[in-house]
Amino acid sequence: MVKNEVYSSKSRLVTLLLCLFLGILGSHRFYVGKIGTGIFYLFTLGFGGVGIFIDLILIIFGSFTDKSGSFVKEW
Repeated sequence: MVKNEVYSSKSRLVTLLLCLFLGILGSHRFYVGKIGTGIFYLFTLGFGGVGIFIDLILIIFGSFTDKSGSFVKEW
């Protein structure tokens, strides 16, 4: 049985570029509506770089979600 997944209206390309260039400020997390973790990334400089790396992997493979839990898949 195939599950109907709801995809986010946010762009995966924009999320990826924000993570690459401004990830240390948590901008990609603010963009998808994850304000709490965005503030955390802002104060911890991207969770010491580890968080940015993990988020990059998730974004590239289409497993990154927005605040409602919808996958950010559309380029």
